[in-house]
Amino acid sequence: MVILFLSIVCGIYLIAISVLIYGFTKIKNYTNSGLLPKTAFTIIVPFRDEAENLPNLLDSFSKLNYPSNLFRVILVDDASKDDFKISDFEFQVSIINNNRSSKSPKKDAIVTAMNLVTTDWVITTDADCRVHKNWLLTLDNYIQGHEVAMIAGAVTYSCDTTFLHQFQQLDIASLQGATIGSFGINNGFMCNGANLAYTKSLFQELNGFEGNDTIASGDDVFLLQKAIARAPEKVHYLKSKSSIVTTKPLEDWRSLFQQRVRWASKTASYQSSFGKTLAIVVFMGNVCWLFTFAYFLLENSNTLTVLLLLFLKIIIDMVLILKSNQFLNSKRTSYLLVSSIFYPFFSVSVALYSLLGKYEWKGREFTS
Repeated sequence: MVILFLSIVCGIYLIAISVLIYGFTKIKNYTNSGLLPKTAFTIIVPFRDEAENLPNLLDSFSKLNYPSNLFRVILVDDASKDDFKISDFEFQVSIINNNRSSKSPKKDAIVTAMNLVTTDWVITTDADCRVHKNWLLTLDNYIQGHEVAMIAGAVTYSCDTTFLHQFQQLDIASLQGATIGSFGINNGFMCNGANLAYTKSLFQELNGFEGNDTIASGDDVFLLQKAIARAPEKVHYLKSKSSIVTTKPLEDWRSLFQQRVRWASKTASYQSSFGKTLAIVVFMGNVCWLFTFAYFLLENSNTLTVLLLLFLKIIIDMVLILKSNQFLNSKRTSYLLVSSIFYPFFSVSVALYSLLGKYEWKGREFTS
């Protein structure tokens, strides 16, 4: 009976990931159309204590293959303790203070900056990121060729060869794979605020973050789900290597755990029923794998069936991760098998801890 139950749960999980893999292949890689740039952008960067990282981000902006008069950068300081001064750049860049009015510093930062936005298009990214030189050009060409009001883009890590860094790369590859796959089957529900573009008019039509401003995280996902509920045909995923944003991995396991708890804590508030269902299936798939692994260690019966279940989950996960990682990062994938075995333990721990509704981030404690 136990094996039957585990087999059913594993089967549902395998079908779900297979559908995402199919969706991933349906989203074709986009290349620039060669159109002359004409879209004006405002780039909003909320930050707190990022004096070490902001120069690298701004340096990558200075190398953009895009007219400097067509983009502006607004840095929103959320009560930083360190001191950061802006250097001279050809593009317009300014620092403003965050006007806190909700439980979410990042949402408040975006709303604060939005009051100063005069362009049609807004892009959000993070202070610890770097952008590709054709980031804005690719977005511009895509906008010119499509009826679109929101564009989700890819985020990857700049990693070394340590297990901690490689584990984060494989984890984000799985998340990006699920994101792209869900868009490929017309059920987009997830994005990353480090690479998200939308029109100011859409933000206003959606009343910004109204309805989820009591939740500390989710400035990206909740806005995306509201946009898809309003006008799904105008929300696209831009799968292009020249639009990928690169960020820094975390340097210790505790910070990584807290970050993933922050990400997981907003799942219960998803507007997308597909997103909620997939989250449950993935959680149950990982729990099932743990039970199957324990069964394999403690029982001597049904050995072949148990090994098959363990093997199938690892294989289907690897297929999605490898496809996604090939798009995100052409470098060799390390620790794939070890990460696949370790991930269910990590993922289930994160999910269970997130039910407490508390996590730490940037020196603050939040409740979801």
